[in-house]
Amino acid sequence: MSRKLAAVLALSALTPQVASADAPMVAVDIAPLHSLVSQVMDGVAEPELIISKGATPHSYALRPSEARALQDANVIFWIGEDLSPWLAGALETVAHDAKSIELLEHPSTQTLEFRTGALFEDGDEDGHDHDHDHHDAHDPHAWLSPENAVVWLDLIATELSAIDPEHAGTYRANAASGRAEINGMSAEIRDILQPFRGQNFVVFHDAYQYFETSFDFTASGAISVGDAADPSPARISEIQTRVAEQGVSCVLSEPQFNASLVQTVLDGTNAKTATLDPLGSDLDLGPDLYPQMMRNLAHALAGCL
Repeated sequence: MSRKLAAVLALSALTPQVASADAPMVAVDIAPLHSLVSQVMDGVAEPELIISKGATPHSYALRPSEARALQDANVIFWIGEDLSPWLAGALETVAHDAKSIELLEHPSTQTLEFRTGALFEDGDEDGHDHDHDHHDAHDPHAWLSPENAVVWLDLIATELSAIDPEHAGTYRANAASGRAEINGMSAEIRDILQPFRGQNFVVFHDAYQYFETSFDFTASGAISVGDAADPSPARISEIQTRVAEQGVSCVLSEPQFNASLVQTVLDGTNAKTATLDPLGSDLDLGPDLYPQMMRNLAHALAGCL
C-alpha cells in the first residue's frame, strides 16, 4: 500500500459509518449511478458516493471518507476502467474484500465504440488527436443510455438480493418502480427534442453518444474527443470550420471543462451556447438525480437550439 493511501485510510478511521448494520455497505463511483443504486436501496440504506459531485471521474484523489467507504464496502458498483482508470488500482488495494461490479464489462450493458475525428467520421484516423487513455474500445459514458439504466436497475437489485436476501423484495420492487419512471422520462425527452430534429449542434466533448443513439438526435461533432486532455489547435480549427460551413446553431459546454475553448469556437459565428452536465453536478444526491439529470440535458439542448 502506498504511503499516500495509507495516510488517507488512517485519517478515515475518524469518519463515522452511515449505513445500517442490517444492510450491506455499498459504494458507487459517480452520482448518476449512485442515483440508480439509491433507487434500488430506497427504504433500506444509502450507498456511499466515491467521486464527489462536479469532479472529473477520469482523474481523482480520494478523500479519507471515500477511501474508508471503499474499504468497508461489501459491494461496489462502478462504470469501469475506461471512465476511471485510477479506480481499478484503488479497488485492488483498498477494497479487495468487496464484490466489484464493473458495469461496462457486464454482458447486459450496451456499449458503443469511440467515434473518431472532430466530425465523427468513421475510420478517419489521420490528422486527429485521440485523447482517450483507455484499455479497450468502449465509450464509457454508458449511463446516458436509459436502456442501460433500466438494465442496471435489475442488475443492482439482483446483486443486492444475493447478499441481502432479507430485503430482496424491496430491492426488486424499487427496481420495477425505477424502470417505470425512466421509461416515462424517455417519452418526455422524445417530446422535448422532437421540434428540433435535423438541427446541427456541437458538444464540448464526445460524452453524449449513448444519449444521441437512444433518442436519435445526433451531434455534428465535439470540441474535445476525450476526458483527459484539451483538444489540439488543429481539432479546434476543424470544429470552427464545421460551425461556419454547416450553420451549426448551438455549441454546448460542460461545467467540468474549460469554457474558454467554447468561446474560441464561437468567435465569428452566430451560434448560441448552453451548458450540459452529464454528471448532475448541481442536483441533490438520491433516486431523483438520474431522471432529472437526463431531463436537464434535453431541456438545455432544446433551449440552445
